[in-house]
Amino acid sequence: MPELPEVEVVRRGLEPLVLQRQIARISASGLPLRRPVPLAELRRWGEGARVTGVSRRAKYLLLHLDNSALLIFHLGMTGKFYPAVADDPPRKHDHLVLHLNDHANDGHGGRGASGQKVAQIRFNDCRRFGLVAVCAPAETTAPALLAGLGPEPLDDKAFTPAYLAQRCAHRRTPIKNLLMDNRVVVGIGNIYANEVLFAAGVHPQTPAGEISRARLKKICAAAREILTRAIAAGGTTIADFANAAGESGYFQVQLAVYGRGGQPCPRCGREIVRQVQAGRATYFCPRCQRPPKVISKNKEQKSGK
Repeated sequence: MPELPEVEVVRRGLEPLVLQRQIARISASGLPLRRPVPLAELRRWGEGARVTGVSRRAKYLLLHLDNSALLIFHLGMTGKFYPAVADDPPRKHDHLVLHLNDHANDGHGGRGASGQKVAQIRFNDCRRFGLVAVCAPAETTAPALLAGLGPEPLDDKAFTPAYLAQRCAHRRTPIKNLLMDNRVVVGIGNIYANEVLFAAGVHPQTPAGEISRARLKKICAAAREILTRAIAAGGTTIADFANAAGESGYFQVQLAVYGRGGQPCPRCGREIVRQVQAGRATYFCPRCQRPPKVISKNKEQKSGK
């Protein structure tokens, strides 16, 4: 599933294609995504409106309209946007099409890689786990879909060691699980949780309440540094991810531990361990990320020591 860097990369690619463009018409395949596509509401608030901004909150993409309505998209596992000119044939799994008018505010915006004027933005999702929603103007100050979300990890004024210490205090939840909880911090999925904890030298099963303030500071710093590098590299493509131009990301070549079970640790050379934690593949170096005492004690008991 695309995580924060991938969604931010899509946002940056989508913005110049739609900003200050008017949505002339909206069409849909008629098939439901994670929820039924609210076509009547999309047409009510979207058709005739101009896109005044493209933003991201957590893993959601937000199109801001000049009538103060909001279009909200979630990529799910395989969702992607791609630009099309008027005579491009539809692709299999196209489920929503925004038909745009012919002009943007400047002479460069709204053009695809070929230089042709983009006439449509299409949302394609082969597994149909994505989501499309509409917020009427009266609802945009507190969209229900975005309620209860934690701070952005790139916000150094909100996602701080003090904040993280508060959320970790007295909790036995493994730190990896906590970092993937959108109520605590948004956008850090399985791939980047593995990478952040390796960079901070913290074992993924360490109870959150046992982590020192110094280590929490390293986790916050590592999250910002790794996510920033991932965005700059175009995100991570493991399976289906592509940006708005159809290009894959390249951060996977920089991954230190994720997907590298059995390979040498880039820091110390010890073999990277792969295990399943909370149903997700988890990777760590047993030397660079010392296991918490309770895990070490259990291993000693099982070995008869």
